[in-house]
Amino acid sequence: MAFGFDQLQAFIHVADLGSFTAAADKAGVTQPAVSLQIKLLEQRLGVRLIERVGRRAQPTVAGMDFLVYARRIMQELASAEEAMTPHKSGQAGRVRIGSGGTASAHLLPMAIKMAKARMPGLEIIVRIGNTDEVLRDLEANTLDLAVVTLPASGRSFEIEEFCDDELLAVASHGSSFPEGGPDASFVNEQMLLLYDGGNTRRSIDEWMGSAGLVARPAMEFGSVEAIKELVAAGLGWSILPAMALKRDRAGFLEISPVNPPLVRKLGMVIRRDKHLSRGLREMMKALREVG
Repeated sequence: MAFGFDQLQAFIHVADLGSFTAAADKAGVTQPAVSLQIKLLEQRLGVRLIERVGRRAQPTVAGMDFLVYARRIMQELASAEEAMTPHKSGQAGRVRIGSGGTASAHLLPMAIKMAKARMPGLEIIVRIGNTDEVLRDLEANTLDLAVVTLPASGRSFEIEEFCDDELLAVASHGSSFPEGGPDASFVNEQMLLLYDGGNTRRSIDEWMGSAGLVARPAMEFGSVEAIKELVAAGLGWSILPAMALKRDRAGFLEISPVNPPLVRKLGMVIRRDKHLSRGLREMMKALREVG
């Protein structure tokens, strides 16, 4: 049996006050209760810690050695309790978020700013990956919240759709689009697309497929920002999320809705058994507001 807080406290009080009765008064317990705590501690350690000299109780040689550690342990416990105060009051916390690159760059910053304004002690950790990777980490409980392009599935997940993000055709400055927006056949030449495998790319492939076409990109990239640079340089067309195009590189891009319109849906995913701490609630609330 390990020794506990009450045993250490009783031992320190007796050592400091020289009396079982005085130690009991200080702790607000009976003298037999203090005696029992000292006895249990001595049994646990296998040494005598307190001896009586006349009417005074004082530490033995072993007790003097142990007193150094007992004080240190009690100080660490006090520090640990103090460190928990902001968490008890809801002033501090940590949220681990998994997200795709576009949402992490263009959606999360404003949401994080809003959440931290309401909860300054909130620590945010963001991990970037595709939907499958992020959901695996969420399942393993190494993430608290996933912000992903839907669909997402998992029996242990709760999924909340919170944002519609239109996918737009993008070309270099000075390019022209057909009236009503380009269709799949128009954009299928010199197309620059995200790597296959993610839900955003899957949405584009399905949009092309609905027109009886198969996307044959000239180049594929893992970065929306890289595609924007290449499109701006006149190396091809692309279809990109609207949230990544809000700041249009000072007019270096031409942007148009596609025909028919194409929209991806973003969702927040948590484990069904996840404790909704204040920090997690604030982060989810902020995402709903910016979405």
